[in-house]
Parts: sequence; C-alpha cells; structure tokens
Amino acid sequence: MHASNLVDLVLVRHGIAVERIDGRDDPERPLTRRGLQRTEQMMSTLARSGLNVDRLITSSYRRALQTAQIALQAGLAPLLETDERLQPGGDVLGLLETLAGSVVLVGHEPDLGDLACDLLGWPRGGLVLKKAGVVEMQQTNGRWQLRALLRPGLLSAD
Repeated sequence: MHASNLVDLVLVRHGIAVERIDGRDDPERPLTRRGLQRTEQMMSTLARSGLNVDRLITSSYRRALQTAQIALQAGLAPLLETDERLQPGGDVLGLLETLAGSVVLVGHEPDLGDLACDLLGWPRGGLVLKKAGVVEMQQTNGRWQLRALLRPGLLSAD
C-alpha cells in the first residue's frame, strides 16, 4: 500500500470528547475541557518541533474539527479542509491516494490506527492512537517508516 506522491504523513486522533449518549455516536459531540487542554499541549509540542505541513485535512465531526482548528491555530498548516472520508468508517486509504507532499489527517479510531498499520505493513490492531495521539510517518523509496508515536499523557504531569 502506498501513496506515491505523499512524503510525510501525520495522523492525529481527535481529543477527548464528551461521553456518548445511550451508546450512540454523535457527530456533534464536542471536546471536553481536558480534551481541549491535552490537544492544545500536543499541537503546541508539534509546532515547537518544527512540524509544518502543506495540508491539514479533518473529519467534519465536531470533535475532530475542534482538534484540527487547534492544530491550525498552532501554525501546523496554512489552512484547514474537511473530507467526509475521514469520518468513522470512511475510505481513508482512498483519500490518501489523492494526496501529495506533507499532510496532517485528523480523524477517528480505529480508522487511523488501521491506516498506519496498513502503510507500515503491520497487522491491523498493532497500533492504537490514544485521544489527541499522533503518528508521524515518512515515505522513502516507496516504503513507509514510523518516525514518531506520541500520546498526550507523556506531555503532562496529570
């Protein structure tokens, strides 16, 4: 599996959102206060590391959109786009095949973790992103390599 024109890929799972009601997923669930704080910490850390990408693309679900807006405010990309293929169960690989350059994708589990596993040649389930977690990968000579796997708990004392 490859995306021949894509060089750098950063996958970001949305931050901690309010709980589901009656077990149903709700596209309008916002980030909690803690979710906002942890997401801000993570995006600030990425910005300080020098991460800057060509495109920032997110699911239109509120929690993912809020996460992406924080990334935009941190200066990780020049603008923000939404794509329905980043919604839960969407065709993330299909989206990936259309991309070039360096990209941040903000979305949901298990889709992002499965995508990373597919690209790295690992069994699905071998990588799980925590909320506000980040995977950074780079493609060299047609092969994807894991550059970083970050979880927000490493960035705070709580």
